[in-house]
Amino acid sequence: MQRWMNEMNRFFIITNEQRDSNLSLTHSIQDYIAAKGGSSCLFVSNKSDWHERLLCSMKTDDLDADCILVIGGDGTLVRAARDLARIDIPLIGVNMGTLGFLCELDSVNVFDAIDLLFQDQYEIENRMMIEGVGTKDGAEVITTAMNDIVIHRCGTAQMINLVISVNGVYLTTYNADGVIIATPTGSTGYSMSAGGPIVDPKAELLLITPINPHTISGRSIVVGADAEIEVMLSKRRPEQDEEAEVSFDGDRFMRMRVGDRFHIKKSEGTARILKQNQLSFLQILRKKMQEYR
Repeated sequence: MQRWMNEMNRFFIITNEQRDSNLSLTHSIQDYIAAKGGSSCLFVSNKSDWHERLLCSMKTDDLDADCILVIGGDGTLVRAARDLARIDIPLIGVNMGTLGFLCELDSVNVFDAIDLLFQDQYEIENRMMIEGVGTKDGAEVITTAMNDIVIHRCGTAQMINLVISVNGVYLTTYNADGVIIATPTGSTGYSMSAGGPIVDPKAELLLITPINPHTISGRSIVVGADAEIEVMLSKRRPEQDEEAEVSFDGDRFMRMRVGDRFHIKKSEGTARILKQNQLSFLQILRKKMQEYR
């Protein structure tokens, strides 16, 4: 965990308009920052048109900010961290969603948290990210994810065969609805829902979790952070007309056809998450489990 030695008073605010009705909390936060002598700039997001917005193309010089404040839920924070990782500005989330493992703040304590940011009271956690390499429209494309990369069936309601190799060595074949390659941060997301293990977000590893495998032996597999994972879509039918879709942190990216291969490995970049809460991950996990059991 990294400690910064400067106060934060310039904020870039990203708000999920579906979570903050009429932007009432967002405007209250902006007013509060201004009253303390700080500044803020607002970016309003909507998941349905996220890729039509300008986050992915922003550069460091475009943001006059010390901190990125994300108002929404874990999904909004994950997408913001993914799309702005290269800018190297730390983020903190205000949870307006449900479970909220990643967003530390809520609508009640966010104002106290802003006070602490002005007073240089915070730490920074560096979270591992992953990148996937595939072919789209005939060109090689590299895309980054903070939570997970999911390869799943599309079209007809039939399972697909996914051949998994690690560091060039065959590992297993999943006859399933798909497979999730997750980071430790993503272990509490889709991977957990599919039966994968919960991992401390500061760990360095990758999770391979099948989605509804058609076998009693289909289990999650944990590999090292330096592993390079290849997923190949193999045929199940003579027609070889199966297709799969690749999603990054829940956003559609590309399609795979029989014989296509997709490669996943640890990204050189990291997501920098601001932390004020002194609770450990296990304490937060226990609290969440008690709230939603």
